[in-house]
Amino acid sequence: MSLKEEKESIRKSIYDKLFNEGQSLRPNGDYGKIPDFKGSDIVAELLAGTDEWKNSKTIFCSPDSAQIPVRYLALKENKNLIMASPNLEHGYLYLEGNKLNGKEREASTKEGAFNHCSKFFDFGEDSSFDMAIDMVVEGSVGVDRCGNRIGKGKGYGDREIEDLFNKNLINEDTPLVTTIHPFQLLDHIPMESHDRRLNMIVSTDEVIKI
Repeated sequence: MSLKEEKESIRKSIYDKLFNEGQSLRPNGDYGKIPDFKGSDIVAELLAGTDEWKNSKTIFCSPDSAQIPVRYLALKENKNLIMASPNLEHGYLYLEGNKLNGKEREASTKEGAFNHCSKFFDFGEDSSFDMAIDMVVEGSVGVDRCGNRIGKGKGYGDREIEDLFNKNLINEDTPLVTTIHPFQLLDHIPMESHDRRLNMIVSTDEVIKI
């Protein structure tokens, strides 16, 4: 079995378990997507209770549905939020929690983020930011206790993290977090050279710092 086939097998086993155990919020399961799992609001609250979160003023987050509660809490706490646009088609969206005036929940959705963002940043070498990022939150299909992660197979999460490193917006000490259902935590996930390891995992059961 090739590495690509092994990763696909891992994804399918996670999708199947979430669907068969009734833990996916999507009626037909999460196949081909970042899982939108039951309990994502609980996981976001656990993350918000960590020192890493409390010390963060600007949080970068993926646009996945399971991370809506994370984005909502960031905006509710008047943090700055940078959200990757779906498939990076429109780069990054910048939202300021202290300017939303009760629209935080709407702005935490993919559609609402476009309506309420203060500015857009391009993805890639030619774009620039004038702010530091204190925490990165990515969606995952699966992750192991060493921080090895797989997404849905398109590479967007790795590209986002690499882009932030290249721009010197994050460093080796920046919390690189994923929020997951316990079914998404595995003993081992194979890695490729371009894969970026996470250093914090939050599920409904625990907070793992690596």
